[in-house]
Amino acid sequence: MTNKLLTFATVISASALLAACGGAQNSSRDQIRAVGSSTVYPFAKAVADSLAKSNTAIKSPIIESTGTGAGMKLFCSGVGVAFPDIENASRRMKKSEYEDCAKNGVDKIAEIQIGLDGVAFAEAKGGLGIKLTPEDVYKALAANPYGKPNTAKTWKDVNAALPAEPILVYGPPSTSGTRDALKELILTVGCNANAETKALKDSDKDKYEKICTEVRSDGAYVDAGENDNLIVQKLEANPKAIGIFGFSYLEENADKLMGLTMGGIEPTYATISDFSYPGARPLYIYVKVAHLDAIKGLREYVAEWAKSWSKDGLLAKQGMVVAPDAVLANSGRIASEFTLLDPAELK
Repeated sequence: MTNKLLTFATVISASALLAACGGAQNSSRDQIRAVGSSTVYPFAKAVADSLAKSNTAIKSPIIESTGTGAGMKLFCSGVGVAFPDIENASRRMKKSEYEDCAKNGVDKIAEIQIGLDGVAFAEAKGGLGIKLTPEDVYKALAANPYGKPNTAKTWKDVNAALPAEPILVYGPPSTSGTRDALKELILTVGCNANAETKALKDSDKDKYEKICTEVRSDGAYVDAGENDNLIVQKLEANPKAIGIFGFSYLEENADKLMGLTMGGIEPTYATISDFSYPGARPLYIYVKVAHLDAIKGLREYVAEWAKSWSKDGLLAKQGMVVAPDAVLANSGRIASEFTLLDPAELK
């Protein structure tokens, strides 16, 4: 009886281990699953389609546009076939997110920078032609600019040099990496223009974060969800509105939209490549190393990314800004060796 119990326990333990490590994928999931950024989505889909064409033995990966933040939660929820293999991200993983991952056994992660993008501000062709600065954007969109309730109704209320037209901005939701990049690269910069508020970062970090990054919710800023194409449609319908999305969407709709300057610098391939444009940012994929040998095609899919990110590669043709050579060389090494992310580097 004892031996039967031990045998039963051993079988149960082995089954649990297989499930945790993805060993049962043949009966549960035979496709790669990636979640995350709407900005990275079209690129991830292009790489998935390319893999499916070049290797018919591998099913085309399932790519879900959930937003970077929501994708991180799914990715970090656990190891096994019930959880995604890859997180597409339009900003770097946060230290708090890695800690959540580790708590759920996701402690072996490869971080691969796949290229660059920019947080682009745009309007329909024939629009107002507004010339913005990070300070203008902060004063227009912050819930409590410099600690006081936002009462600005028009762009002229923000800056006397701007037109007396109502502030109406369509942008990403709180789950989006583009929203995080907007906070870090634009809103915080505008907030720091005030020395007293900037000093709060050291004396009261929570208050500083609230004042500098909380976006108003009175209708001047409209959460347009994770569908960036919807923002494009909104701008076409209202030439006086402004939209915020990844640069690739501006490029894709260059016949309909016009990029707005930020601090006198236009969002272009060149200004994002050299980071002179204030909204330039790196793009990433995060790979669950524990799934590499358990999910069929995962190694090949990551290798397909590496084949696609060169200056004359698939991703550049899709509108991605190619990363510097040194970055691509390092990314290629990680894509081959799956070097683990060092959490000490995260913020």
